[in-house]
Amino acid sequence: MNKKKSFLKNEAVQSVIASLICIILGLLIGFIVLLCINPKGAAKGILDLIKNFFTYSSTTLRLKYFGSTLVKTAPLILCSLSILFCYKVGLFNIGAAGQYTIGAGIALYAALGLNMPWWACMIFAALGGALLGTISGALKAYCNVNEVISGIMLNWISLYCVNMLLTLVKEETSPYTKQVAFTNKSALIPSLGLGKLFSGNQYVTIAIPLAIIIAVIVWVILEKTKFGYELKATGFNKNAAKYCGMAEKRNMIVTLAIGGALAGIGAAMFYLTGVEQWECSQSSVPGMGFNGIAAAFLGGLSPIGSIFSSYFIQHITAGGAYVDKTLYSSQISDLVSSIIIYLCGFVFFMKYIMRNIIAKREEAAKKVAEKAEKTDSAEENTEGGDEK
Repeated sequence: MNKKKSFLKNEAVQSVIASLICIILGLLIGFIVLLCINPKGAAKGILDLIKNFFTYSSTTLRLKYFGSTLVKTAPLILCSLSILFCYKVGLFNIGAAGQYTIGAGIALYAALGLNMPWWACMIFAALGGALLGTISGALKAYCNVNEVISGIMLNWISLYCVNMLLTLVKEETSPYTKQVAFTNKSALIPSLGLGKLFSGNQYVTIAIPLAIIIAVIVWVILEKTKFGYELKATGFNKNAAKYCGMAEKRNMIVTLAIGGALAGIGAAMFYLTGVEQWECSQSSVPGMGFNGIAAAFLGGLSPIGSIFSSYFIQHITAGGAYVDKTLYSSQISDLVSSIIIYLCGFVFFMKYIMRNIIAKREEAAKKVAEKAEKTDSAEENTEGGDEK
C-alpha cells in the first residue's frame, strides 16, 4: 500500500496520468460534438481523427504521411520548449507566436532575398526571435510590464512587419513567397537520406532529430547546470534570488531571449523544409506558437515530455483532415482538434485534483490508524486492570 502511495505521489507519474486524463476527456468531448451534429458518422469520425495516416491501407502512404506529421512536429517541439523554458523561470511567454513569426520572416528573407545557406538562415531566425524575447524581458525587468501584455502586442507587430518584409520576395501573381526549392536550394534543410525512410517524402529533414537534440540540451541546462538552477531560483522568488546575489533582471531578459530563439529556430525548421510558403496577406499569427502552450503543459513542462506531447497534438491536428466532409463541414475537424488541444492545457488542474485526492486519502488513513492505535491502547489498559 505504501509503495502504491509513493508511486502515485511521484511527479512524473502524476504528469503522465493527468495528461492521459486530459487526452481522454478531449476525445470524449470531441466525440460528443460530432454526435450532436451528426450521430451517423460520429464514431467513425473520431476514429479517423485518432488514426490519422493509419486510415491508408498502403504501407508506403502510411510512411509518407507519418513523415509529414513529423515535419510539423519539429517546430511544435521548439515552440513548446520556448514556453516551458520561460515558465520554469516564472514567465509566461505568450509572445512565442510572435517570435515564431519573426523567425519565419527572417529565415525566408535570408533564404529568398539574400541567398544564404540553411544554417545561416536558422541562426538569423534564432537571433530575430531572441531580439523579440529580449524586448519583452527588458520591459518586464526594468518597466514591470507584464510579459503577457507585451508579448501579445509584439505578436501583432511581428506579423505585420513580416508581411511587409516578405512582400519583397513574394511571387508576382500570388500573395505567397517564392518557393525555397526553386529559388535557393542551399537554403533547404538537408535530408541526409531521412526522406527515403518515409517513402521518399522530400520534406523529411534533419530538423526532426535536431529538434529532439535541442530538447535534450534544454533538459540538461534546466536540470543539471548551475545556470539552470539560478534561472529556476529566480522564477521561484526573484527577491530571494536578488538577495542571494543573483542578477534577477538579467535572468528574466536572458530567459525570454532564449525562449524567443527557440521559437525562431522552430519557424526556420518548418519553412526551410519547403513544405509551405508564407502568405503575405495573412491577418492572423500562425497557430504553432499557441499550440506550443498546450504541448508544453500536456508534456508536464518537461523538455522530454514535450517531444511526445508535440507529436500527439500534431497527430490529432493532421488527423482532422480525414473526418468525412460529406457528413460534416470542413471546419468540424479544426473544431474537434481545437477542443482536444484546449483540454490538453488542463494537465496542471488535473494534477492539483489528484494531489488533493491523495492528500485526503492519506489524512483519512492516518485518522483511522490513530483511532485504531487508541483503541488498542485502551484495550491493553483494560486488560492490565483486570489482571490486577
